[in-house]
Amino acid sequence: MKFPVSPLVAAVPFPPISRVKGWVAGRLFPPERPLIDLCQAVPDYSPPSELTGYLASLLDDPRTSRYTPDEGLPEVREAICGRYLRLYGGLLRPEQICLTIGASQAFWLAMVTLCRAGDEVIVPLPYYFDHAMGLEALGVRMVHPPFDPCSGGLPDPEAIAALMTERTRAILLVTPSNPTGAITPPATLARLLALARDRGVALVLDETYHAFLPGGVRPHRLFCDPGWEDHLVHIASFGKTYALTGYRAGMLAASEAFIHQALKVQDSMAVCQPRITQEAVRYGVTHLDDWVAGNGERMQRRHDLFCAEFVREKNPFSLVASGAFFAWVRHPGPGGGWEMARRLAEEAHLLVLPGEAFGPGLSPYLRLAFGNIDEKAIPEGVGRFRDFSP
Repeated sequence: MKFPVSPLVAAVPFPPISRVKGWVAGRLFPPERPLIDLCQAVPDYSPPSELTGYLASLLDDPRTSRYTPDEGLPEVREAICGRYLRLYGGLLRPEQICLTIGASQAFWLAMVTLCRAGDEVIVPLPYYFDHAMGLEALGVRMVHPPFDPCSGGLPDPEAIAALMTERTRAILLVTPSNPTGAITPPATLARLLALARDRGVALVLDETYHAFLPGGVRPHRLFCDPGWEDHLVHIASFGKTYALTGYRAGMLAASEAFIHQALKVQDSMAVCQPRITQEAVRYGVTHLDDWVAGNGERMQRRHDLFCAEFVREKNPFSLVASGAFFAWVRHPGPGGGWEMARRLAEEAHLLVLPGEAFGPGLSPYLRLAFGNIDEKAIPEGVGRFRDFSP
């Protein structure tokens, strides 16, 4: 390469999933000990046939191949509002929604609209690595409340408040957490929204895994607050909910005024979410509540089985936190997480992500994504951790 790239981008770490999967690219594994991928959180099941059949019926319609409004089709956003009323018990209006190319693009829209280089965002540890990569590329400074293993990494409103300055633009939180799986209690979220309101900043809440709360409980009641939109920016993914990760189905919800500003970025970045994806989302939020609830129960069974197997005696790895798709574990090695992840790939045929990918000071930890393997594979996968020799 004979030309320079942005120093900000050059300093961003390479995507950790790509790095880890590169270790085994092209490698053949014996059938008696196949590779078990606990690296990337992707549902292992397909979308229901009634959804894919509906989409197939649209392919010959010329409108399916055309642009939509930047924010998405009004009938799709209206249908999403109905789903949110059932899930959260709170009112969203279509004007408060922008459909995006996955939750990742919703995050970029939020941050570009909120921040400029030199601003600060409070990002509790451990963070989701894509968020950190994006903020670093934008030149936004991350301020990290420390990770507390005793709480499983749940956010501490008092610790967050103590770190806020005149440069703080937002508090960024993921719940259920990626990477720990920990679920932030509704009361804590209410305190954080009150803090954001008091300090005049945004609470940016990434709820990509909100469909996988145990028992199908309501994630929170923030949308029932009549003034929620003044300081809450909500990020969601339909990809995990409806097994549509390759369709890149995300959403940004905020005040109508914020969406108006974000659409300036949307138009220059992506124009619109693909229409076929929007139709998939509309079908899902209209027809698939029971299917989604069944998958939530399936993931809870996997979680419970995984944890029960993992905490059995003689496992040199220890479980620190878990939930939704993930487990956050402490490894026994003398080296860091990258070294341990490489050894697990080579010696145990297990793909995991190292703690360093999720923030500074986290080298003793690993993230395991058990949500993408079925129950039959869990005992074998966990058995390889128990059999591993540090």
